[in-house]
Amino acid sequence: MDQTPRQLSTVSSISSSPLGKGGGGEGASMIDIRNVVKIFKNAAGEFTVLKGIDLSIERGQFVSIVGKSGSGKSTLLNMITGIDHPTSGQVLVNGTDIYTKMDESDRSLWRGKNLGIVFQFFQLLPMLSLLENVMLPMDYAKIDDFDERPKRAMGLLGLVGLEKQAHKLPLAVSTGQQQLAAIARALATNPPLLVADEPTGNLDTHSANAILLLFEQLVDEGKTVVMVTHDPSLTDRTDRNIIISDGDLIDEAVALALPLLKHRQMLAVTKLARRLVFDPGQLIIGREEHVDSFFMIARGAVEIILQGKKHEDISIARLGPGQYFGEVELLRGGKSIASVRAVADGGPVELLALQRDDFHNLLRESPLTEETLGQIVQRRLEENKSMDRRGGFLGRLGK
Repeated sequence: MDQTPRQLSTVSSISSSPLGKGGGGEGASMIDIRNVVKIFKNAAGEFTVLKGIDLSIERGQFVSIVGKSGSGKSTLLNMITGIDHPTSGQVLVNGTDIYTKMDESDRSLWRGKNLGIVFQFFQLLPMLSLLENVMLPMDYAKIDDFDERPKRAMGLLGLVGLEKQAHKLPLAVSTGQQQLAAIARALATNPPLLVADEPTGNLDTHSANAILLLFEQLVDEGKTVVMVTHDPSLTDRTDRNIIISDGDLIDEAVALALPLLKHRQMLAVTKLARRLVFDPGQLIIGREEHVDSFFMIARGAVEIILQGKKHEDISIARLGPGQYFGEVELLRGGKSIASVRAVADGGPVELLALQRDDFHNLLRESPLTEETLGQIVQRRLEENKSMDRRGGFLGRLGK
């Protein structure tokens, strides 16, 4: 078998790899962003906010987008909602090219029928009741018969637990209830995609949890939810966490494997790492082979192989997306103590390989990451020694 991996020309495109639930295949994507660049111009000159973004989000995923102020996350959100125009590139939502195939009027009508937007500050009309606010998108998009709209709106308020407050004005209910009403309004046209910009930013913990539970319920029912947030604790509730830094996407495998890095350090690793592709069953590292890279798994799975007493292959571990291997050899020196190969019963394996010098430079810049990896390596070496004394095999490699 050919042991040479296929190396792709770019690393950034791997950020489009779906790591959460949702099927593969071109037709499965709810959102496809292809090489999107956004340049703002003013008296001081030009400023590139998005630097060639490639991103795919599958149907039925709950996705969070995080990044510091000025990172480009709001601009990215505006590309998805059709509120702003990319300088170049293509945006497809639910199979529709929302820029090159539509003018502003068409896009506004499309947005009303296909997209629900939840804002941080609710943006409910203060002189209309909650019921009337929820009915507004139906009126605009001409959804349902006129006489049926109040009944449908009341049903949506019931979904979020606000049927008893339906006839109250927004200022007569709590901020949490206003946000729930805003979500009911976003669902008024039964859109397949819900986009939320800091939906819990102004809420207490109890109200924020209610919003998250509702989003999870909507995803379980087949909707796609994309949420921009500053709160890292919320990302534990989503299927995928997409991080944007300085207008570029951080590779999801890097963020999962090295979560203690700062965003700028994650972005540096994303740009430095080589992207390698191995076929099912292909050997990645041979036993007692020199290891010169730190490997992060972006897609697919690998297995760690040892030789038994009769020289048979024994699989002792299986590693998947966001996990890694090679750190023991890079930190402690020596040759590989096991073989690593792409699992034979899966698809191609995509890896990000960070070379030895870049790996050690990274650890010098992030003492916390260095300390954590050092503790993991020490624990695994001790487990291996313990197993050897019992006549067993070496312990697991990787995260």
